[in-house]
Amino acid sequence: MKDIILDRLNKMEDLEQRRMLKQLMTGLFLNLVDYQEQMNRQLEKRVFDEIEDWEGRFDIYASLCSRDEWDPLHEFLYPMCPEDVENTLIDMLHVIEGLRDGREERLISLFLECDSVRIRELTKSGRLFDGHLKTLSGTYPIKVALRPCEKYIKEIENLYQIFLKNGIPWRTINHPFAYKFIDVVLTECAAIPGEDETVTEISVNLEEFEAYKRTDRIPLWNMERLEIKNSGFPVPASDKVNFEHVLSLRKTGMEHGYLVDGHTDDIRYIKRSGEELTIVSPQEKAGVWNVLKVVQPVDIQIGRLQYALVSNRCASSFVGKYARKQATIVRSKGEVARIVHSLEASEYLTLEDIRIVDKADSAAVTYEMNPFISDQVRASSGRAALCLSFRPGRSFGRDEFIRNDFMSFVVSEVQMYLPEYTCEGVWV
Repeated sequence: MKDIILDRLNKMEDLEQRRMLKQLMTGLFLNLVDYQEQMNRQLEKRVFDEIEDWEGRFDIYASLCSRDEWDPLHEFLYPMCPEDVENTLIDMLHVIEGLRDGREERLISLFLECDSVRIRELTKSGRLFDGHLKTLSGTYPIKVALRPCEKYIKEIENLYQIFLKNGIPWRTINHPFAYKFIDVVLTECAAIPGEDETVTEISVNLEEFEAYKRTDRIPLWNMERLEIKNSGFPVPASDKVNFEHVLSLRKTGMEHGYLVDGHTDDIRYIKRSGEELTIVSPQEKAGVWNVLKVVQPVDIQIGRLQYALVSNRCASSFVGKYARKQATIVRSKGEVARIVHSLEASEYLTLEDIRIVDKADSAAVTYEMNPFISDQVRASSGRAALCLSFRPGRSFGRDEFIRNDFMSFVVSEVQMYLPEYTCEGVWV
């Protein structure tokens, strides 16, 4: 509006009329324009605040590092399992009991730096590999089998249960490295070691997979475990039955996301504000609460990550925020494409086609990243297969082996919106 007024003033040839009109506009009309623009900005802010995407505070970032290069003072990444940073000894007594009883006993976990399809084929093949179990008394030839490692998948499942207890919508965790660990299981041993012997080294020859074997990798994510005390005494809740336990977030950082980890019976619901976390619980006494802090990422000034930093973050846009606030039923290919492209991970792949196929003709290379979520309403046997075709996008560089895992993440997220189908992904 100011530009229009200025243009009209500049076109007036009579300077006296220009002066009078300028005084009139400056004294009255421009103040009205400023007031209107201020009101428009406030209205715009209210609209955006109404659909503020608080879920962005619960984005999960993940990566991988070797045990020797793990930085305990890292700005925002922590081990998925804290015990991974320590070299744990094998319980020889338990292994010997398993050998005598004919049971398979887990020895160690390995990380395979290769494609997920090859890893699945390897673990399903039932192949046995040669190895050696070295103790202070000698070396024992052994036979080992490879099994999928469920340790980190259970951590993700536990996080899913915590999200439910905290009333936070669940989004698929994009952690491709957690699905590439395998357990080395002892099946045969030439001789049974003594119960008092200490294992000093375990070596396994994985033949053609030997080049992909990594023995000291630790999966990371931005989840910090905290213990926070009540700030003051609990006060009765509005229902006159439960009590409100207030946890101050000023010291730990108000910009992060927080999840209370506790028994379902101890938590009725949780209220969040800018500076506090209020837990409504039947507990009458103040105490210490186990809290998971979802640390927001920062630029790393010193050091670097060995592997790619990945996340399940959604691209920030008004349409995306508005759509996530609506309970909309997906009924079009365009909406499926919007869901795919709303994920930042979609820059590494491009959706080409969506079609329903016969399960017998399926050539899927993806796997389900939410196997712990069960549909108690629909039967899985009668669902049609929805095939999503992708072509490669941006390059991963040295981490190209996680491309199939990225497609599995995107397809698993689409599966959350389309429970009536079995979603699969293929390359074109």
